[in-house]
Amino acid sequence: METIGTWWMWTGFAVFVVIAIAIDLLVMEKQGAHKVTAREAVGWSLLWFSLAFVFVALLWWYLNVNQGRSVANEVSMQFITGYLVEKSLSVDNIFVFLMIFSYFAIPAEFQKRALIIGIIGAIVLRAILILMGAWLLAHFHWLLYVFGAFLVFTGIKMWLAAGKEPDVAQNPVLRLLRTRMKITTQFDGEKMSTMIDGVKHYTPLFVVLILIGTTDVIFAVDSIPAIFAITEDPFIVLTANIFAILGLRALYFLLADLADRFHLLAYGLALVLIFIGSKMLLLDVYKINIGVALGVTAGIIATSMIASLYTSRGTKSGAAK
Repeated sequence: METIGTWWMWTGFAVFVVIAIAIDLLVMEKQGAHKVTAREAVGWSLLWFSLAFVFVALLWWYLNVNQGRSVANEVSMQFITGYLVEKSLSVDNIFVFLMIFSYFAIPAEFQKRALIIGIIGAIVLRAILILMGAWLLAHFHWLLYVFGAFLVFTGIKMWLAAGKEPDVAQNPVLRLLRTRMKITTQFDGEKMSTMIDGVKHYTPLFVVLILIGTTDVIFAVDSIPAIFAITEDPFIVLTANIFAILGLRALYFLLADLADRFHLLAYGLALVLIFIGSKMLLLDVYKINIGVALGVTAGIIATSMIASLYTSRGTKSGAAK
């Protein structure tokens, strides 16, 4: 696997992730169960966004010194494009999480713990899948076409499903849990299980955690091929992916009350997947410049968000939000 990442870069990034998660857990433990305010969500979102761009700035400086300006520019653009794609796809994740929390009526003050645990699981899962994907692509280049076709198919499927809310009650994982476990509708603080009449029951928080984990597996199948269409360097794929995930919790609380306002975003994300998949399919015919890919991706997402805000003006949900 060809990569610009040296052993100390891989190690340094792993240490950074561990420290970031440890601080997040420490802050959560200190604050206890509480509703995350909009101000707090904005602060954390800006922090994670800033850290991602500090990282790419340092990466650009290192590559510029050691491998030249053209390599530094190319790799930095790949990271920014990959980060933008992953961040945008994570918004779709957030809307699904919102539906899950709403279905189980999870109090706002209990949502934070479930999200943090889900994020830790997502980081481990994606690290494994990315390294596996990089190895497979290094040995079987033709898999790029499979990934490309899959992304186009997924984009079309997402476009057709846009605007339709999935029925959480019919989720096969939820139905399996209900048949195999004793589940209560009662909460016991932030505990995952509780005793009722001497019998162990699992709380709604445990069920939500399982559903968030399985949801992320499904989204990872879409998002990881998407970023491999931008670069095959496992270091850039992994770092862009992880930075997008680290800010997921803050972004959730920032966008939770605005879900209805971005009702057209799913169409934009569908077009992004179709575009990225097409780029991958055309790789050996016509190579789309990374700058063009970044511009098209950013343009599609920005247009869908602006159109969502414009068309939701004056509506009941838009006015309420």
